[in-house]
Amino acid sequence: MDIIMIRHGQSEANLAKIFGTEDTRLSKEGIRQIKRAKKHIDTLSFSKVYVSPFARTKETLHHLGFQAKEDKRIQEYDFGIFSGLTNEEIEKKYPLEYQEWIENPMDYKIPEGESLQIVYRRVKNFLEEVIEKNENVLLVTHAGIIRLAFCWVFNKPEYFFKFKVTNGSVNIITVNEDNFKYIKQVNFSPR
Repeated sequence: MDIIMIRHGQSEANLAKIFGTEDTRLSKEGIRQIKRAKKHIDTLSFSKVYVSPFARTKETLHHLGFQAKEDKRIQEYDFGIFSGLTNEEIEKKYPLEYQEWIENPMDYKIPEGESLQIVYRRVKNFLEEVIEKNENVLLVTHAGIIRLAFCWVFNKPEYFFKFKVTNGSVNIITVNEDNFKYIKQVNFSPR
């Protein structure tokens, strides 16, 4: 079975280099990225589609032309008090919290937000539920979620920083009949 994941197209928050909020929309380039990716996705086989409840993923879904079930477990990392700020603004406004986050990104729970470990657990829970159903699925989601899905393949959430996922890219994890997981495709971005 295949778990096909597409990262939303470039968003206005991506352009501004701010930590995403729930309501940021796609840029014009983001819409173009998704329209190009749709041609590839239309060649793939899947029976269900899941989408993060954020505006940029729902807008991505709209441009893909699919119906989907929303699932909060595949929504982006909750950056709490860091949401809507650039890296520089976070460091200036919240120097102590920023330092703790930089020193311990896996376990530090951002005030009013999450830690990477918390997000990993919810993504793992979702993916394991998906493989129990043994059907190909498409996830319309975020870079952080796709990176954590790759970590799940190795059962190593600390691998998070070893992956990069580009806007509008298609990524695939395959799980065979023996429950062996492997990464089949990374960052495929049709031109």
